[in-house]
Parts: sequence; C-alpha cells; structure tokens
Amino acid sequence: MTMSGSTERISITGHLRELRKRLIICVLAAFAGFLLAYGYSEELFVLLTAPLIPALPPGHDYMAFTSIVEPFFVYLKIGFVFGILVASPVIIYQTWAFVAPGLYRAEKIWFVSIVVASLVLFLSGSLFAFTIVFPYGFKYLLGYSGQDLRPVLSIGLYFSMIVRLLLAFGVCFQLPLIILILSKLGMVTPGKLISWWRYAIVTILIVSAVLTPTPDVFNQLMMAGPLAVLYMLGIIVAKVFGRERKEEKETDSDLAVTKTGI
Repeated sequence: MTMSGSTERISITGHLRELRKRLIICVLAAFAGFLLAYGYSEELFVLLTAPLIPALPPGHDYMAFTSIVEPFFVYLKIGFVFGILVASPVIIYQTWAFVAPGLYRAEKIWFVSIVVASLVLFLSGSLFAFTIVFPYGFKYLLGYSGQDLRPVLSIGLYFSMIVRLLLAFGVCFQLPLIILILSKLGMVTPGKLISWWRYAIVTILIVSAVLTPTPDVFNQLMMAGPLAVLYMLGIIVAKVFGRERKEEKETDSDLAVTKTGI
C-alpha cells in the first residue's frame, strides 16, 4: 500500500514537473515573440489600419491619440498579441508534447486534426473579416462624416475594436468543427441539425447583427452568409465523420428485433 502511494506521488510529481517545464518554455517563447513583435509594432499597427485608412475622408487619413501614454500602451498590446501569434507554434508543440504520451494512437490523430482544423478555420475567419467585412463596414460608418462632422479616431479604441472583431470572426468560423465534435460525442445528429435550420438561421442573423461593425443589412449578411454556409458544411461533416446517438442505435436495434420476432 505504501509503495503504491509512493509510486502515485512520484507519478503526480513527475507530471507536475513536466507541466512546469512546458509552461516555462511557453512563457519564454511568448516573451521572445513579444520582443520581436514590439520591435515592429509601428509597422504592425500600420498593417492593422489598412482597412480603415482608405475609408477616411480626404485630408483626414490619419489617427489620433487622446493621452500621452496611449501610443506606448497600444504598441505594448500589439507586441503582446502578435508575440503570442509568433510563439503559437512553440505553445502548440509544448501542449502536444505534454498531452501526447497519455493518448492512444487514434486519439492522437483526432487531437492533431482538431488543432489543425481549428487553426485553419480561425485564420480563415479573421482573414475574411479583415479583407472583406472591415473595408465595407468602415466605409459605411465613416460615410456619416461631412463638412461639419469630421472623424477623430483614437488609436487605442481602434486597436481594441479590431482585435475583438478579429477574435469574434475567428471563433464564429469554428462552427463546422464544433458541430463535428458534438456529433462525435453523440449530442447532435445530421437529421436534427437539418430540422433545426430555422433556429440556426435566426441565431446566425442575431450573432451577425451583434458582431458586425455596422447596423446595415448588407454588412450583416456578409457575415451571416458564410456562417450559414459553414452550418451546412458542418451538417455534411457530421454526416460523413459523425456517429448516431447510442440511444438511436439501440432503438433501431430493438425495432429490428421486434420485427424479426413478429
């Protein structure tokens, strides 16, 4: 009994040491990424303003700051956000190295597939927002400016808004992956997803109205359209790679037995 308890403590201690080592490597990678990104923070901010500047009125293609320290803190935030992006391969690998020893071969395949699919979908959503939604949205919003109404845009507020929207679009584009996972867990089926399409469309329209930067229907549909396509794609993925609920299988089996008995 004592040996078993000692072995268990050693195992837990070993896991904690391994976790601490992985976390330290992740923190160091994030810090190195921060230093690298902060060195190019001005260029990165110019990149982030690419969808906005063309939409500004002539002669006002610049941004302002409302406090002395605002640019400094914005550049720090840019270094932090892009530093995490730069360090993400190291962070993902360290997470994999910690989790992989406890997974079976099939589980490892699913883990890698889910991580890769999640990254691709997230980047696709952020890129879609940055290249398509933002230019039209900013142009619409800045269309309210006139001779007596000129925009004075704060770099701090702009950075917070655009990062929040990029994250929101990236998360929304995870929809097919979420549907696949729920299907593999037996929580949803393709048939139910199809029967819920009316509720799904209403939910998508509400989410689009909340997340898009403009109140006009056109820009809301620019997000709602891809989400509706992703929902249908999720149904197809669930049909191909998902599984039916255990209760439904048992019901079908019982019906087959009953018919045979009759």
